[in-house]
This record gives sequence, structure tokens and C-alpha cells, in this order.
Amino acid sequence: MTESLQIFMEYKVLPQKIKEYEQAMKNILELLPEYEASDIEWYVAADQGALYVEMFTLPTKSHYHVLKKLRQSDEHPVFGQIAPCIDGGSEKIHCWAFYKKSK
Repeated sequence: MTESLQIFMEYKVLPQKIKEYEQAMKNILELLPEYEASDIEWYVAADQGALYVEMFTLPTKSHYHVLKKLRQSDEHPVFGQIAPCIDGGSEKIHCWAFYKKSK
């Protein structure tokens, strides 16, 4: 049985682009479930302005690799909307996938 993965995406948004980024994120958050993402959460750092984190669950490692590639691309019509807002561009969207460990 394959365990689901907890995904973390982290990036810094250009301060002058925060409003544009947050507007585009509404579209991204609506689209993520179409890629079987669940338990979607979105955070901004309390002590580092403009540092954002997304967390969600994906069912398989294959889902993760596909979504990571799409999210780090400027080409996708929805995911690419935030690329101009990211400090360093979409290649600076850091992605990690974790399996949950039991106690």
C-alpha cells in the first residue's frame, strides 16, 4: 500500500507583488484539488515578511513529481501566474515531499 505524501512548497514573494501574488493564489488553491491535492493549507511567515508556505497532501510520488514540475514552470496558465511575483522566479519555488512517520 502506498502512503500519501505531505508536500511543502516555500518561496519568497517580492514585497511590491504581494497583492498580485495573493490574488493569483486564489486561482491556484482552487486548481490544486484537480491534481488530487487535499488538506491544502497556505501560510505567510510571522517573522519573515513575504515568505510563504503551502502544505498539502498528494496520493503518490508520481503526483508530486508532476505537480512540482508544473509549479516550477512559467508555462502553466494558472500555476505560472505567480512566477513574476516570486523573488528569483518560479525556479525559486522550493518543493519537498515527506512520508509521515508513525510514533
